[in-house]
Amino acid sequence: MSRTSRPVPLPRIAPSLSAEPPYDDERPSADIPAAPPYVQGTLALAWEPEVAEPPAREPLVWGPPGAIPDERRLRALSQAIAEVLSGRRPPSSVSAQLAERTRAELVRSGKIINCTRPPLVGTPHISQPKDGVVEMCVLVHCGDRSRVLALRLERRGVQWLCTDFETTP
Repeated sequence: MSRTSRPVPLPRIAPSLSAEPPYDDERPSADIPAAPPYVQGTLALAWEPEVAEPPAREPLVWGPPGAIPDERRLRALSQAIAEVLSGRRPPSSVSAQLAERTRAELVRSGKIINCTRPPLVGTPHISQPKDGVVEMCVLVHCGDRSRVLALRLERRGVQWLCTDFETTP
């Protein structure tokens, strides 16, 4: 039986005091405890490392209500879905950004983009047919042949979920 090893947390850099002496009006009063002594030429390390917690999956929350998501985030989501459709990324890596039906469809579709090198998505073309809905299409470059990927995102509460996708075979 193999024992899973926990990653050893690295020392973290702690903030250090200013190298300049304080001005007269910045000196602490008698009731405030003095700051630790300044040591020049040393790196301030905290020897008690922070406990490394596994990263939690965060839903896509972009901007105030009614705002269209940032173009960089839309491009990153389409890049991730293109990598799933090319078989270079597991579908579970984008499951937090997909609706249940879309997640099942993505798993069922499998590898439908055949390419010898990783796909690269272009600039998304975004439209907003109604409030709380964003539709976009991107050109996916796959070596000598390019494909189109279309995504529909709907706002559910404070997060955006991909509710549908289509691509050319």
